[in-house]
Amino acid sequence: MSTPRHALMRLALAVAGLAAVAPALQAHHSFAMFDQTKRVTLAGSVAAFQWTNPHVIIEVDVPNTNGTVGLWTIELGSPSMLVRGGWKFTDLKRGDKIALVVNPLKQGDNGGLLVQVTLSDGRVLGNGAPPPPSRGQ
Repeated sequence: MSTPRHALMRLALAVAGLAAVAPALQAHHSFAMFDQTKRVTLAGSVAAFQWTNPHVIIEVDVPNTNGTVGLWTIELGSPSMLVRGGWKFTDLKRGDKIALVVNPLKQGDNGGLLVQVTLSDGRVLGNGAPPPPSRGQ
C-alpha cells in the first residue's frame, strides 16, 4: 500500500528525471546549427529521401562550378508536419531533379534546413504546414 510520503517521493523522482532530460530534448530540436539569416539556392538530383522521425532528410547530389558533384544533406521537419503541408512520403525518388532553397549550415559544410523545394512536376513545397492566411484576406 502506497503512503502519501511514497507518492511524494515518486513524484519528486519523476520531476527530477524530466528536468535531467529536458535540456537534451531542447538541444535536439534546436535549429541553431543553421544560419537562418542566409538562403542558398541549389539544384540537383535526389540521392536519398529518408521519411523518418524526428526529421525527414533529403540527400541531394549538387553539381559544383568545377564540374564535380557535392552531396548536400537537407533537414526538414517531422513527417506529421510535412503531411499537413501537402507532402507525401512518395514525393521524392532517387534521381528526381529538384531545386531547393535552404538555410545553410553555419560551419559551411554541405547541408541546410529546407525553406522550400520545387519538385520535378513543378509543385513547390515548404518545410511543414503553410502559414495561416493573414487577417483581412
